[in-house]
Amino acid sequence: MEEIGLRWLLGQGVSLVALALCLVAFASKRDDRLFVLLLFANVAFAAQFALFESWVAAGISALIVLRIALVRRFPRHRLLMLAMLAATLAVAALTWSGPRDIPALAAGLLGTWGMFMLSGIAMRAALAVAALCWVISNLLAGSIGGTIAESLIFLTNVVTMLRLRRDARLRYIHG
Repeated sequence: MEEIGLRWLLGQGVSLVALALCLVAFASKRDDRLFVLLLFANVAFAAQFALFESWVAAGISALIVLRIALVRRFPRHRLLMLAMLAATLAVAALTWSGPRDIPALAAGLLGTWGMFMLSGIAMRAALAVAALCWVISNLLAGSIGGTIAESLIFLTNVVTMLRLRRDARLRYIHG
C-alpha cells in the first residue's frame, strides 16, 4: 500500500510540473516557444500516466514528444503527419486496455492533425479540443493534478486565442 501511495504522490507531483510548463506554453503568442515548452511538458505527462499505469495515455504522451520535434522541423508535412497518426494508432493498439483509452487516443490523433496542418488560432482551437479529451483521460486515470493541468491548459488556450484575435483586429484597424 505504501508503494501505491508513493506512486500516486509522484504522479501528482510530476503532473504539477507539466501544468507549469503548459501554462507558460499556451500563454505564449509564439508557436515556436509553444512547441518547445510542450515538448518538455509531454515528457512529464508521459511519466505521470506511467505512474498511474494508464499505458495508452503514457505511450501517446511520449509519442507527442517526437511529434512536436518533427512538426517544428517539418510543418504541414502530410507524409510525416500520416506516419505519426499511424504510430499513435499502433501505440494505442499495443497498450489498449478498454474504452477508458478512447479519450487519450482521440487527443493524440486530433493534436497530431492540428499541429501538422494548422497554425495560430486554428491550431490552438484543435489543441483546446484535444485538451478536453486529456481532461477526461486524466479523470479516468485518477490524476487530480493532470485534470487541473489540462483544464487550465484549455482555459489558457482559449484566452490566448482571444488575445491573438484582438491583436489581429488591432493590426487591421491601425494598418
